[in-house]
Amino acid sequence: MENIQSLLPLVLIFAVAYFFMIRPQIKRQKDEKKFASELKKGDKIITKSGLHGKIVELNDKDFSCVIETMAGRLKFDRSAISMEMSQKLNAPAEKK
Repeated sequence: MENIQSLLPLVLIFAVAYFFMIRPQIKRQKDEKKFASELKKGDKIITKSGLHGKIVELNDKDFSCVIETMAGRLKFDRSAISMEMSQKLNAPAEKK
């Protein structure tokens, strides 16, 4: 009985860490992977470094895309596209 009681705090710490840190991170990675696979030509995006552009070409072979910006066309890996910022950019404007 004492062995179980001494392990209980360790089990609780692991459970809290799993539900508040590990599980949300796994969900986020899954959502980002889904977002990157659903990108299509014409989507307006923002990269994680803050570059704004529009997708003009997608390459499934190396999971990259070509983005057209005011400076020209640039090739990026799809993982460089920010899911949060791109979704905010494409969200309909809220009415006041």
